Amino acid sequence: MNKKSLVLVSMVLLITLLAAACKPKAKFECTDPKGCVDIAPGEPVRIGYMFVISGSDAPLGNDTKYGLEIAVDDKKEILGHPIEVVGEDCMCSAEGGQTASTKLAADPKLVAVVGTNCSSAARAAIPVMCGAGISMISPSNTAPDLTAEDRPAEYWCYLRTAHNDKVQGAAMAEFAWQKGFRKAATIHDGSLYADKLQQVFAEKFKELGGTITAQEAVGPEDTDMKPVLTRIAATQPDFIYYPIFIAAGAQITKQAREVPGLENVQLAGADGVFSPDFLEGAGDAVLGFYWSSPDFTAFGAGYKEFLQKYETKYGVKVLAPFHAHSYDAAMMIFAAIEKVAVKDPDGTLHIGRKALSDALFATKDFKGLTGNLTCSPTGDCADPKIAVYQCMNADPATWNPGADPDSNPKKVWP
Repeated sequence: MNKKSLVLVSMVLLITLLAAACKPKAKFECTDPKGCVDIAPGEPVRIGYMFVISGSDAPLGNDTKYGLEIAVDDKKEILGHPIEVVGEDCMCSAEGGQTASTKLAADPKLVAVVGTNCSSAARAAIPVMCGAGISMISPSNTAPDLTAEDRPAEYWCYLRTAHNDKVQGAAMAEFAWQKGFRKAATIHDGSLYADKLQQVFAEKFKELGGTITAQEAVGPEDTDMKPVLTRIAATQPDFIYYPIFIAAGAQITKQAREVPGLENVQLAGADGVFSPDFLEGAGDAVLGFYWSSPDFTAFGAGYKEFLQKYETKYGVKVLAPFHAHSYDAAMMIFAAIEKVAVKDPDGTLHIGRKALSDALFATKDFKGLTGNLTCSPTGDCADPKIAVYQCMNADPATWNPGADPDSNPKKVWP
C-alpha cells in the first residue's frame, strides 16, 4: 500500500470513529423481569426501613434505625446520587408488618428495604415486598423458617444479616448444660421468634441429656404472670428460658422471685430483651440474669469506631443487639446497587429489581462489622457467633455491653 492509500484509509477510519462517537446512544430499555427503578440526575437513591419505633419494643427498632443512619453517613452517596431514607413503624406484629410493607411497596422509587425487626412482622411483610419486586434485608429476624430450604417461593427477595435461631437456641442450651443445669422450662409469647427459639433450645437441651419440665406461653401484653409461673414452679426446674420481648419479659423476671419455688431458679432470655429498658422494667430481680445474644467481642475491627459514632450521634450507649447487623445490611445494599446500576451519560441511574436481588444473594466474603458475610441460596447471610451475657448491675445507667471485662452486661460464655 502506497503512502497516498494509507492516508486515505486512515482518514476513512477517523471519520468512521467520529461518526460512531457522535451517534446518540440508544435509550435505556428495562429488560429486568421485575422492573427497574429510574433515578433522574440529582434525585436520591431511596432506601426504606421497617422497624418497631414505638411502644415497649422501640429500643430494638431505634437501635437498628441508628445503624442504618450511620451507614448512610459513612457511604454519603451512590454513583453520584445522595441517599434518602424513608421508613414505617412495623410495630413488632403481623398487622404492623402488613401495614408498613403495603405503604412502602406503593412507592415506585423505593430501591430496597432494611427490615423488619420481628419475625412475625416479616412473615406478613415479605410477600408484599417481594410482590412489588423490592429487595428486603432484615438485621434482626431470627426465626428459622424465614430462610428454610422449603420456604415459600414468594420469599425470593428476602435475606437477613441476623443469625438463625438454630444457632442461638442451641448455644444457650449448651451453655445451660455446661453450667450444670439439668431441668429447664421455657416460656414464649406466641410470636414466631419466641416460639421457634424456645423450641430449638428445648430440643438441644434434651439432646444433651437435660429435661424440659414445662413449655408455657403468655401474651405479649400480659401483666399477671403468676399463674404461668406457679405452674412452672410445680415442675421444679432449675433454669427458665424465656426468649420474648421487653414488656412481658420484665414482668416475668419481677414476678418469678415472688413465686414459691422459683426464688433461686436461674432466669434467662435472649436478644429480644437485651436492652437497658429491660433492666428498668425488671428492677433488682434482673441481677444475675442471662442473655443469649450476638457476640460483640467477635465483631470486626471497625466495630469500636462504629460505637463511638453511635454514642456521639445519639448520646446513648447501644440500645439493643442488632445495630451492626443493620449497618451491614445497608452496606450490602449499597454495594449491590453499584454492581448492577446502569448509568446514563447525564447521570440517570437504572436499577433492575431482580438484578439487585441476584447481586445481594451473590454476596460472598463481604467485610462487615459483624464478620465476613456470605449469603446462602435462601438468604442467610450472617457470620453467626453467639455469646451469653450476665447482668451485673440492675441500674440501666450502667448499661454498656461487652465494652470491657467488667462491663454490664458481662460476657460469661464462651
